[in-house]
Amino acid sequence: MASRMMLFEMARVQHTLSSIGAVLGWDQETYLSPSGGAHRAEQLTWISARVHEMGVSDEWRSALEQAEASDKGEDFKTTANLRELRRAYDRATRLPVELVARASKAASLGQQAWAKARQTSDFNHFAPHLRELLDIAREKADRWGYQDEPYDALLEHYERATNTAAVAALFEAIKPELCRVSAAAVERSATGRPVLPPGPYPEAAQQQFNARIAASLGFDFTSGRIDTTTHPFCINLGPGDVRMTTRYDEADFTSSFFCVLHEAGHGLYEQGLPVEDFGLPAGTSVSLGIHESQSRLWENHVGRSAAFWEHWYPEACACFPQLEDFPLEDFLAFIHHAEFSPIRVEADEATYDLHILLRFDLERRMLRGELAVEDVPAAWNELFRELFGFLPPDDRRGCLQDIHWSKGGFGYFPTYSLGNLNAAQLYQAATQDTDVAAGCAKANFGPLLRWMRRHIHAHGATLDPAELMQRATGSPQNADAYLAHLSSRYL
Repeated sequence: MASRMMLFEMARVQHTLSSIGAVLGWDQETYLSPSGGAHRAEQLTWISARVHEMGVSDEWRSALEQAEASDKGEDFKTTANLRELRRAYDRATRLPVELVARASKAASLGQQAWAKARQTSDFNHFAPHLRELLDIAREKADRWGYQDEPYDALLEHYERATNTAAVAALFEAIKPELCRVSAAAVERSATGRPVLPPGPYPEAAQQQFNARIAASLGFDFTSGRIDTTTHPFCINLGPGDVRMTTRYDEADFTSSFFCVLHEAGHGLYEQGLPVEDFGLPAGTSVSLGIHESQSRLWENHVGRSAAFWEHWYPEACACFPQLEDFPLEDFLAFIHHAEFSPIRVEADEATYDLHILLRFDLERRMLRGELAVEDVPAAWNELFRELFGFLPPDDRRGCLQDIHWSKGGFGYFPTYSLGNLNAAQLYQAATQDTDVAAGCAKANFGPLLRWMRRHIHAHGATLDPAELMQRATGSPQNADAYLAHLSSRYL
């Protein structure tokens, strides 16, 4: 008992130290002055090294071994916490602290270089950083070990208990139907899209509207906030402090609006995790595929539904008076329009996953050494034209559009599509509950949130993603509900 309590206390202290790094990372993305980047990289490097040293120390190992030896399996949560702390320890001990510090510094400098390269559409400015980040990712994969290819080890970091072959097989299986649905949806939309009344849609009015909706869904603004950044994200800085960010377009309020719904989905998950288990696996999200299921559920299954807008459109008109002469049915046609776009974060549901298939393919080739960094723009454009039928206008709207590679986030992108599949399966299961279904029909989403709290949030990381989905929905993870959803909405 004593060893377990000591281990859990150390885990909480380690998580507190990590959260300090998270605050610095959030500030880097939002308010950091341009000249402060180099020192911020040093700060983040120092913290990441200390977090790593704590998790691989002899004291940590001894407490973990003693806690495991004394565990009789009588309490599921305790056993699960120990299992996941062991999993994390085994991965952490395979990385020397020098590599962890080097990776943190490379990621911090890489993000800064990416931001400048994206602004000027100059891939060559980012290329040296990408080359270093790939080298680090391969070194990590070699040290962690993998069965078939380096991508396995990196994917495990974001979506545990799966592998590249399984994800590749799933994507290959659904690719034909995704291509069919997307092409048909785009063709169906080509007959004409209602034109959103011209702006401006003032940023201040958008902020007010977005916050009102997020709060109505259950996001607690006494425990969170929304800020502005280049690349929207959501981050949990600790109990009672979940930060969302977005960006604004005064010509189209829906761009920021759906971004906020997406990030609010992440935020609702983080706010729903057991506070008493902060710092332990039981108080931590289980995977990005599950995390993304929450954001896509609230963004698309809720936020793009007719029932949602039948309730909220009058308030939208009050915030943006030019909508008053724009009928609701035209607005719904506007937000359900399908069109091939070069930008992933602006893509509609019907075409979104094609963006993920592209990135998944390129990441694997880069990590296997089959695609040189200098050839990435050309490879991106070639595959993009194959999937979408046209070339991106420039690298800013092509291979430089996402922040993930600049952070060393290789293996992250597949979780977006896994999240889409999970979201549809969870929404289908949740609406089998009569209270949830009745609430959704009247734009009362409290029952839906409570269902997610019980079946997803409350479990933290005590179950693997596949087991969590099986328990929540009664079926193994599959694409049936998602493909049916896309066909129903867009075809």
